[in-house]
Amino acid sequence: MAKYTLTGQWQGGFQADVTVTAGGSPVSSWVVTWRFSDGQTVTQSWNATITSSGSQVTARNVSYNGTLGAGASTQFGFLGSSNGANSVPSVTCTAT
Repeated sequence: MAKYTLTGQWQGGFQADVTVTAGGSPVSSWVVTWRFSDGQTVTQSWNATITSSGSQVTARNVSYNGTLGAGASTQFGFLGSSNGANSVPSVTCTAT
């Protein structure tokens, strides 16, 4: 499971955090995906490797936060740019 939280916003930019939580079984790595609907882009990130193609964004764990015990969680964050609207996207998390 993943939860996207918009933690700050300013003219032309924003900060968001995503919390990744393992379900009833441990995981060894994870991938979180979402699609921006308002033209936002990621400009800087921490605690995840983030790539994007158009509006589609993919975040993968880094070496030190991929393994999660059952029910455990970790968090990553990023800075982004926006041109006005900044809707919170729905996120999908997959154990890999």
